[in-house]
Amino acid sequence: MTPVSGSPSEFQWGVATAAFQIEGATGEDGRGVSVWDTFCREPGRIREGHNADVACDHYHRWPEDLDLIAGLGARAYRFSIAWPRVQPDGSGPVNAKGLDFYDRLVDGLAERGLNATATLFHWDLPQPLEDAGGWLNRDTAARFAEYAAIVAERLADRVALWITLNEPMVVMAYGYAFGVHAPGRALMLGALPVAHHQLLGHGLAVEALRGAGARSVGITNNLTPGHPASDRPEDAAATKAFDNLLNWQFTDPILRGGHPDLGVDLPHVRDGDLAVISAPIDVLGVNYYNPVGVAAPAEGDELPFTMTEVPGAPPVTGMGWPVVPGALYRLLTTLKSRYGDALPPIQITESGCSYDEALDDRPRIDYLSAHIDAVRAAMNDGVDVRGYYVWSLLDNFEWAEGYGPRFGLVHVDYATQRRTPRASYAWYRDLIAASGPGGQPRTAP
Repeated sequence: MTPVSGSPSEFQWGVATAAFQIEGATGEDGRGVSVWDTFCREPGRIREGHNADVACDHYHRWPEDLDLIAGLGARAYRFSIAWPRVQPDGSGPVNAKGLDFYDRLVDGLAERGLNATATLFHWDLPQPLEDAGGWLNRDTAARFAEYAAIVAERLADRVALWITLNEPMVVMAYGYAFGVHAPGRALMLGALPVAHHQLLGHGLAVEALRGAGARSVGITNNLTPGHPASDRPEDAAATKAFDNLLNWQFTDPILRGGHPDLGVDLPHVRDGDLAVISAPIDVLGVNYYNPVGVAAPAEGDELPFTMTEVPGAPPVTGMGWPVVPGALYRLLTTLKSRYGDALPPIQITESGCSYDEALDDRPRIDYLSAHIDAVRAAMNDGVDVRGYYVWSLLDNFEWAEGYGPRFGLVHVDYATQRRTPRASYAWYRDLIAASGPGGQPRTAP
């Protein structure tokens, strides 16, 4: 076993992926069924009926993919561990072959001089836990902490940074409130316990990880700045409600030890929960893609806001997401002003864009360049940012959108599994090579 490389003071240039989106091999070596396996089998859930049974076949091709990361000169790789591959039922017996796979992966990273950033939960909840209530069930938080301990006991000596949860807001909103992601429940505000139970699982996992010798622990939140659709007071109030529900609900309990004003009672919160959730973390992971416009709700709407277009008609990506680099700068400076000394160092754990299949992907280069410049500007204004991970290394299975969107620095031909680096791959490689002392970002080329 090779120890982790690098220094905590270095800026972590990296790339990110997620297990369900790239691994494939969903029925091999004892892996259990996840909620996303089930969701993909339900007619009409996934664009064109796609599934992730093969995806990028990373389970078999991981050495080639790690070579691509090393070829960038990157310092870190953020990947996720598939809970059902390690613990098929979400509790009870451990699947040795599943743990062995991640053992080989982190050794492969160390051999290439790359830091491992391991995410424990990137949405692929074991189906038996969902059958018992999923994240609506408080018990799932305890099961998550047990799983975290199992993985850390095997890998903590070689993982530089542990991320407990990826984007708990998306799990709550898309999976349980709106029903467009697995497990496909449409509970609207009835999904609020999902947010709390995930955060409780995070806090319990922090304790488990530290007990197993984890060096550095954090959480990754998808933070989407709300922009009032107009200067009307009603739209400003709706934007505040949007931010409280979809942004600060996932950071305030950790960094402030309390919930923002959500406008509803929270009977699922028990005495002592917030003390567990607010256990100190070493890193706040920030996933950023775009802002959204927010307007006052129409009469009878269940939510206290309506999402709309961002004012000013900015350009959009292939996903239709507005390209507003300045919103990332404002988000980072807002985090600093909102949380002050309680804010740990930040890493941008995902940032990227989908465009078409083209290998000469100038729009992606422009997007990344502008957003890295926004990070640099925030750092110049005192925000402690210590990493930037491009989403994604590879084109992959993009959840409910199937294989339509292309986010990769590397193009994947799904029929042949051939990997072909795009122009953005070479651009990112050159940017990393030209980064300043300690690896910190200079103006993007």
